[in-house]
Order: sequence, then C-alpha cells, then structure tokens
Amino acid sequence: MARKEIDVRVHTTASPAVVYALLVDGAGWPGWSPLGSFELERPGADEPEGVGAIRVFRTGRTTSRERVVERVPDRRFSYELLSGLPLRDYRADVDLTPERGGTSIRWHSTFSAKLPGTGWFYRRVLGRFIGQVAAGLAAHATATATRPS
Repeated sequence: MARKEIDVRVHTTASPAVVYALLVDGAGWPGWSPLGSFELERPGADEPEGVGAIRVFRTGRTTSRERVVERVPDRRFSYELLSGLPLRDYRADVDLTPERGGTSIRWHSTFSAKLPGTGWFYRRVLGRFIGQVAAGLAAHATATATRPS
C-alpha cells in the first residue's frame, strides 16, 4: 500500500518556546484545537508527557491513542498513532523553526491505510483536521505570547 503524506505549514508571531510548551501539554490541546478531551494513559520515561507517554484524545465518537516518540525542546514534537483510526505506521512530526520574528510550524504526517483504496480518503480528512489543529496552535500561541504578564 502506498504511503500517504500530509504537510501543513502555518506561522505564528510567538517564539518556538511558546509553541513547544503548548505542544507538550496535552491537557491544553482541547482548548485550541477541535479535539474534545485529553487523558494521560501512561506517563513518559523522564516526565509526564515525555518520550514513551501515551496520550488519549477523544473527539466525537473517535478515541485516538498516541505515543510520544521524540521531543527536542523548542524544535520538534513527534508522536505515533497506536489506535483509533484504520491506519498503519502513522507518525507526525511537528517541527518549529524561528522565522520572520516568530515561528514556522510544520506538521508533517505519514501513514498507510489498513483498508486498500481508503488512503486518499484519510489523507483528505486528516489533512483538513491537521490544518485546523495547526491553525489553532498558531493562533493560541500568538494570543499566549501577546498576553500581558
């Protein structure tokens, strides 16, 4: 089965540190994304949402379980889908690059569909969903960075 790829890029005026802090706080995701709820099923090896952590997100009738697989402070946050969608080898890398007085956010995902002929469908649906998540992250990061302390 052919691997599918989703590549979403957005920009925020917030620093990479602000964006990264939002990414590693799963409990905050429902506040700035379409996700409905968050649960930490298993903590990571070095910190609650560190590498190895299993995070559970619920949206409508869908429950997805994801394992954090890479964290590079202020640069990258990566996770793999364990269950919830009929996909194989789903991995997402969220790369943060300082750019134009803020941060370029690149949300890059790859996967294969479990059911032949459905990859295009999941690429379209997930592409739209990831676009909403990335836009919400960028907007919330900007709002967070501009709040008076």
